[in-house]
Amino acid sequence: MVQLTKIYTRGGDQGETSLGDGSRVAKHDARVEAYGTVDEANAVIGLVRVEIARAGADEKDLDAALSRIQNDLFDLGADLCTPEDGRRAEGALRIAASQVEWLETEIDKINERLAPLSSFILPGGSPVAAQLHLARTVARRAERCVTELARSETVNTEAVKYLNRLSDLLFVMSRAANNDGADDVLWVPGANR
Repeated sequence: MVQLTKIYTRGGDQGETSLGDGSRVAKHDARVEAYGTVDEANAVIGLVRVEIARAGADEKDLDAALSRIQNDLFDLGADLCTPEDGRRAEGALRIAASQVEWLETEIDKINERLAPLSSFILPGGSPVAAQLHLARTVARRAERCVTELARSETVNTEAVKYLNRLSDLLFVMSRAANNDGADDVLWVPGANR
């Protein structure tokens, strides 16, 4: 377990940060951008959970799933912050196929009760749905950052799969939060021409 006794270290005052293997890189390094964007997605999911609690919504299953996802996103950050170049410590945390499979199971379970789509959906509807859409877009950006990183460095393929499925799950969750899709805001192509 991690123990943080001091929050500031001054180690980043020169524009560098430490990775999980102890190596130092620029704070704008592609790896830092990737796990930083995963952290941002996690923060947005935290806002969704606050909104669920604030609204008093009867969304215990949704909140429990989002809690699990937040923990997985910390696993993903730990995976991404440790390069795969041989200095990785034995037993270093990695996203596993089982975590991706759980996301797929959740997508299928939620999608079963949703009406098929006849149009693209605009982010909106309920506050929970709108925030889930925001989380989805940040997860997609994290996926783009990780695939960009993978062009120059080795990245756990399950990490990319996890982010891809996560954004899909957040999409179906947003529809579920919109009265199982009945309150979705549909795109009307060319409506304002």
